Order: sequence, then C-alpha cells, then structure tokens
Amino acid sequence: MDTRRLILFVIFSFSIMLLWDAWQQDHSPQPTAEQVAQALPETADKPQVDGFHLNKGTRIAVTTDRYSAVIDTAGGDLRQLSLLEHKADNGAGPYELMSDSSKDKLYVAQTGLKGEGLPTHYESFTSEASTYQMQADQQTLDIRLTAPEKNGIAVDKIYRFHRGEYVIDVLYEIKNNSEKAISPSVYYQIIHDNESNQGSKMMPTFTGGAYFTQADKYNKVKFDEMAKKDVSINAKDGWIGLVQHYFVSAWIPQSKSERKFYTTKLSEHDFSIGTILPVGEIAPGTIKTVDAKLFSGPQVHQALEATAPGLEYVVDYGILTVIAKPLMWLLSHIHDLVKNWGVSIIMLTIFIKAAFFKLSASGYRNMAHLREIAPRMQALKDKFGDDKQKLQQAMMEMYRTEKINPMGGCLPILVQIPVFISLYWVLLGSVELRHAPFFGWIQDLSATDPYFVLPILMGATMIIQTFLNPPPTDPIQAKVMKIMPVLFSVFFFFFPAGLVLYWLVNNILSIWQQWAINRMIHAEALAKKGHGK
Repeated sequence: MDTRRLILFVIFSFSIMLLWDAWQQDHSPQPTAEQVAQALPETADKPQVDGFHLNKGTRIAVTTDRYSAVIDTAGGDLRQLSLLEHKADNGAGPYELMSDSSKDKLYVAQTGLKGEGLPTHYESFTSEASTYQMQADQQTLDIRLTAPEKNGIAVDKIYRFHRGEYVIDVLYEIKNNSEKAISPSVYYQIIHDNESNQGSKMMPTFTGGAYFTQADKYNKVKFDEMAKKDVSINAKDGWIGLVQHYFVSAWIPQSKSERKFYTTKLSEHDFSIGTILPVGEIAPGTIKTVDAKLFSGPQVHQALEATAPGLEYVVDYGILTVIAKPLMWLLSHIHDLVKNWGVSIIMLTIFIKAAFFKLSASGYRNMAHLREIAPRMQALKDKFGDDKQKLQQAMMEMYRTEKINPMGGCLPILVQIPVFISLYWVLLGSVELRHAPFFGWIQDLSATDPYFVLPILMGATMIIQTFLNPPPTDPIQAKVMKIMPVLFSVFFFFFPAGLVLYWLVNNILSIWQQWAINRMIHAEALAKKGHGK
C-alpha cells in the first residue's frame, strides 16, 4: 500500500509541473463582466477586420547600445526592434522583438493623437535624417518626427533612447497656433498577432495582453478573449502591454489622468492592445508636452521594478510567487558570487536539500524500515493469499509492532512539492538563464540538452532510487517502478537543461542520503537480530 501511494505522489509531483502552465493559461485572471464594455474608444478610423494593413513610408534606422530599431514615417510607428545584448533563438544575431516584415510575426508599437486635424498613426511624418546612432559620449538619443501643420496645430513626435536602459521615452510636443483652445486625447497601442511566440506543445508559454492598476493589480488577457469581444476597462492609473516568454513591451503613460485600456480585433490573427487618455486643454499660443514610457526588453526583475509599479509582475510565478521569488533572489545572489548559472543551480539545489535534510531523512528512514521488513511482508502475502482484509490487518499490526508509519515515506515528498514546482517556474521563466552557458556541450541552460546527456543521467539516477526503495510486493507495481524512470526520462528530454540539472543534482544528493540511511537501518536491524539471539 505504501509503495502504491508513493508512486501516486511521485506521479502527481511531476505531472503537476507539466500541467500547471496549461492551467495558468486557462484560468488566468480575466476582466469581469462589468469591466467589459460594448463600446471601444476609437483611437482613429479603425481598419476593417478583413482589410488590416500597415501603411509604409520612409524607414529610419536607429542604433543604440541596447537597440537596433526601425521607425517608419508612416504614423511614426516603431516597426522593428532588436535587442543587441540578447541572441536570437537559434543563437545567430540579436533577438528580434518587434517586426513588421516577417510572415509569421507582427509586433509593432504605435501612438497617435485624437482630435480634429491631429496626427494619428496613419499620419505621414518627416524627419531630418534617415539614420541615427548613439555616440560613445551620448547618454540619450532623440529622433524628432514632424507632422504637417493642420488648423494651426503643429505637432512633433520624439523618441528618446537612453544609454543602458530598455526604456524609450515617447513625447508629443503640441503647439497651438490657432485662435481657440483644443482638448485632444493621446493613445498608445501595440499590435501583435495571435500565433507567434507560443512555445512548444511540450512547453507552452503565454503570449498575450496584460495590464496593471493599483485597484485591480496584474491581469492577463488572452488573444482568445480579445477575439470574442473587444475589452474596454476604465482605470485611474497603470500600464498596458504585451507579454511573452522572457520579454515584455509595456506602455506607461506619465500623466496622472484617468485612462481607458482597450483591445481591438484588427483581423483574424492581428490584435491591438492599448490605452487612451485625455491630454487636457491647450490654450491658444501655448505648447504642451505629453510623454509616456515604452519599456521593451527582457523581464529582468530589478529593471521592471524600477520602471513602473506592478511591472515586475510580468515575471509570473502564479500562486507560488511567495516561494518562487525568494528562490530567484537566492539564485541571483549565488550567481553574483560564482558567475555561472549552472553552478548557481547546483549550489541552490544543495541549499534546498540541506533545508529539507531532516524532513527527507525521516522519510528515508521510514522507507528503510519498510525495506527491512519487505521479506516478512511477502510472507504475509503468501500466507493470506487473496484474503485482502486479513492481509491488511496483519500488515497494520506489523506496522504498529515495528513502529512504522505507512505514510511516512510519502508525506515528506508532498511537503516539498510546492518548492519543486516553484523552482521549476523560476528556472523556466528566468531570462537570465536564456543562452547562459554551463560548460562543455551545454551552452544554453534554457534549451534542451542537445545530446540528451542530462536526461539520460537523470533516468539512471531514478533507476538507482528504485533499488534503494522498498521492493513492491505487487507484480504490477514492480513493473510500474521499472517503467517510470524511462517514462520520466522521455519527459525530461523536452525540459530546459537548467531544470534537468537541478533534478539530477537533487537525485544524486537524495541517493547519497537514502543509501547512508539504508545502511544505518540495516546495521541496526542486524544488531537487533544478534541481540535477540
């Protein structure tokens, strides 16, 4: 009975890690019915669902220490954005976060003004140059775009890039040369398709909208929800953005005005996610500057936290955040000392194992006792045959006599499951591990082991553990215990190398501890028999 329960607990612990991501996507917080309105704030004349397209004008190339970007004079859109310090998935060249030229991905940042004669994201801007590069002595780089003056209103749109940061300031300078006051609105939006950056079937990841307010906190909005109904949410503060595995883009208005978050279905596969808010009155003969921040880069906790309240929540560990965050904090501090993420994972595993050492020892001690009485258990089974009631009574009497808790080997595993799952999410979601080398053939701890060495070693450690555990008295259970190492090794073929490294080291430490306890209990049993003689 104990072996059967142990098997179920082990299967549960592994399965819950595999299924948790799917659960998160299906049950992530969604806007309430009261929040979802029928009307969407019009940012401009919306293109028809079947006729969505991006206008194209002159391309402006921008290079900084962090970005390689392309701005289009059509709308002044940010059409392409590559992160120079992060490699592409295949390791060749920088990572392309935004793009409007790929058949498989559409990811563009847009802004516009709403008001008579004011430039929307359909307006054609002009610029002084078509190429900009941040020089070594520059801390900021401005790209100024000018819209045609209409109705006496002159508008400049400025992109301001900062050295060493993944934050871009986007400003509008609005000069009212007319004879009457104007009260425009400004909107910021991201366009993205619903098919790219979805992960794999074995390791699915979330890509979709997200927003944060002080009242509602952090919420995700799936593309499936956007397809069913445009979302419109009134808010007093906060930001809205697009979240994907490892990276995020978020519009953070600097105005304290109330705003509206919205989504729009542009075509069968393309959606806009944005916010609109009032600029306020601009009197005749005056100039007003409206600014917002666009964070577009990796999900590094410190940078996110420093940029805007709540932005750090895009590194989403779900309900286990209270455990996962301290683990990530400890992992990061270990890395500051050893400068290798693989070594950091090994050291963190040792620390976790040490924290659970006594708890694990009690479980292994209980299993060692069960191992010692296994021949007597088999004898009881032979004696009572198919009389399960008498067999159960005899087994319970033996447990009482030998002072063995039949659940003692399972409870320590159950207690440790939340920590195992939390570390799983830390290792799966940490951009710091992306393309981080360990040694030898493992040059990316976030990718699978290219030669499957770690999963094979992982399977070998599981086989060793089956020999250390009490032998099952049931033939079916014995077969299951033999199949499990092979089955889980196959699962680990698809897991990131960093995660497999953790489980491998954990298993090695567990084997050492269990082997030592088995020897101790066996020696005690022999001494007890000798004393009895």
